Amino acid sequence: MNQYRQPSSLLASRYAPRMMDQAFKANMSTLTGGITPAGTSAVIYEWLVHLAMSPGKQMELAEDISFKVEHLLRHIRRANAFMGTEPCIEPTLQDDRFSGDAWSRWPYSVIYQSFLLQQAWWENASTNIDGLSQSTENMVSFIGRQMLDRWSPSNFPWLNPEVIDATLKQGGMNFLRGWENFCEDRERRMTGCPPAGAEQFKVGENLATTPGKVVYRNQLIELIQYTPTTKKVYAEPVLIVPAWIMKYYILDLTPEKSLVRYLVDQGHTVFMISWRNPTSEDRDLGMGDYRRLGPAAALDIVSAIIPDQKIHAVGYCLGGTLLSIQAATMARDGDNRLASMSTLATQVDFTEAGELSLFITRSQVDYLESMMQERGYLDGSQMAGAFQLLRSNDLVWSRMVREYMLGERQPMIALMAWNADTTRMPYKMHSQYLRWLYLDNDLAAGRYIVGDRPIAITDINVPLFAVATQSDHVAPWRSAYKIHLLSDAEEVTFLLTSGGHNAGIVSEPGHPRRVYQVETRKEGENYIDPDTWQQTMPRQKGSWWPVWQAWLVERSSKEQAAPPEMGGQDYSPIADAPGTYVMQQ
Repeated sequence: MNQYRQPSSLLASRYAPRMMDQAFKANMSTLTGGITPAGTSAVIYEWLVHLAMSPGKQMELAEDISFKVEHLLRHIRRANAFMGTEPCIEPTLQDDRFSGDAWSRWPYSVIYQSFLLQQAWWENASTNIDGLSQSTENMVSFIGRQMLDRWSPSNFPWLNPEVIDATLKQGGMNFLRGWENFCEDRERRMTGCPPAGAEQFKVGENLATTPGKVVYRNQLIELIQYTPTTKKVYAEPVLIVPAWIMKYYILDLTPEKSLVRYLVDQGHTVFMISWRNPTSEDRDLGMGDYRRLGPAAALDIVSAIIPDQKIHAVGYCLGGTLLSIQAATMARDGDNRLASMSTLATQVDFTEAGELSLFITRSQVDYLESMMQERGYLDGSQMAGAFQLLRSNDLVWSRMVREYMLGERQPMIALMAWNADTTRMPYKMHSQYLRWLYLDNDLAAGRYIVGDRPIAITDINVPLFAVATQSDHVAPWRSAYKIHLLSDAEEVTFLLTSGGHNAGIVSEPGHPRRVYQVETRKEGENYIDPDTWQQTMPRQKGSWWPVWQAWLVERSSKEQAAPPEMGGQDYSPIADAPGTYVMQQ
C-alpha cells in the first residue's frame, strides 16, 4: 500500500507563513536594533497590570514623589541663600557624569539633582511590586534606566555646564571638532572600517606578537604552539581555549600585557586555540561541532606533540564554558588527560547571568533566529550593540558628550582596538548556545547531551581554579562562584579580582590599582555564600597572574625538561603565529 504524500505545493504553503514571519522580523530588526518589540511590550504590560492592581504601591509612589519634590524645593531655597550647599542626592559611585566642579554651580546643580531624584523614583516604581516576577522587575528597571540615561541633562549642550564652558572658552571650536569626529565615525561605520585610532594597532606587528607556530588547522580552529623562552620547561603543557565570540589575542595583547608571553617566560609550554571567523557557509555548525573541532581536537594534538603528559586546560569566557563541557565529557568517558582546569570569567550555571540575560528571553531568541536565518550568522556589530547597552553611560552617552560636544577624542588603546575586532556567530551554534545554556540551563542541571548521553559538571574531579572579576557585566562573579555548588572536585580555588570582564583578566604584574581575593576550598569543607566570602576574605594588592601561575606549578611535575619540538614528530608547523584565522574580517 503506497503511503500518501502531500503535494510539494501544500508543503510549501505550510511553511510559507513561517518564512513570512521570519522575513518580517528580520526586516524589523534593522529598526529596533535587534531588540524584540513583542517581548519588551509584554514586559511593560505585565508591569503596568500589576502596578494597577497595587493601590498601596501607587500611594507609596505618590508619597515618594511628593517627598522628593519637597526635598528638592528645600534644597533650591538653601542654594539661593548659601553658596556651596550640600546636594540633596548623590550619584552612585559608578556614575561620574556630574562629578565635574561645573555641576556644583546653580542652576546646574538643581538640574542634575532633579534628574537623579527622578532616577531614584523610577527605581522604586519598577521594583517591589506585589506579584511581579524578579525577571520582569529587572527588565522594566533596565528599560527605564535606558530611557532616563538618554534624557540625562549631561547629554544636552545647553544643560551641560562643562560643554557651555568649553564653548565659551574655545569660541565654538569644540563643536567644529565634534562634527568632524561625528562625520569620521559615521563614514567608518558605513565603510566597515575600524574606529579612529585603531589603525595604529595591527595583529602580528604590535598585537599578538608572541613568537610561535601554527601546528594544526581544521575547519574551525588553528592551534598555535608558542616558542619557549627558557632552557627548561614544566612537563605539563598549558592549553588555552578562548571564547569564539572574540579574537583570541586578548590573551596575547601587547608584549607587556600578554598572558601568553608571561606563561612562556615562566617556563610553560603554551598552546592557544585561534577560532575561525565563520561565514554564511558555516550556518549549520552547532555546539557539538565547536566542542569536537575545538577543545577536543586541540587536546588530541597536544597529546600527540607531548605524549604521556597531562595537560593544564584553561578556558576564557565562553571558551571556559565549552572547556567545562569537554572536561565533563572526558570525566564521563574515563579520559584522564587533564592535570587541572582553570576558567577565567566563566559561567556554567546561567540562572543568574546578570543584565545580559535581559536580552536572552524566548521571545528575544526567536527574534535573533529570524535575524540570522537569511545570512546564517549573527554579525559582531549586533552583539556589540547589546553589550554597549549594558554600559550605555560609559560606552554611548559619555562618549557622545566627550567626542561630539567637547570635541575630545579618547586615545585608542590596545584593549579598545581588540574590542573593535569583532567576530560572527553561526546560526545553529548561537541558537543552541542560547537555548540550551541560557534559557534551559541544561549544563548545570545535568541535561546537556554529548553523543547520546548527558554530562555533569559534578563528574569533573581535577583541581579547579576559577577567576572572576568584580565589575563583570557578561559573567557576573556571583554566577561564576556557583562552581562551588556544582563541582565535586577535590579542591576548588576561587579568585575574585578587580576590573571588568576583559580588563580584569588582562591584569599584568605591575598594573596599578589591582586587588584580588583568593581562597581554596577542599572537598568536604562547608559552603560559604558569595557575599560572606567577599566580606571575610582578605584583599591583596597586585595582579592575579603570579598567584595562578604558582598554582599551576604546584600541580606540575617538579622536574623540568628540555622544551618539546615545535609540532612534535607528527605535526609540522604550517605558519608563523598569529596564523591566518585571526586575520579574517
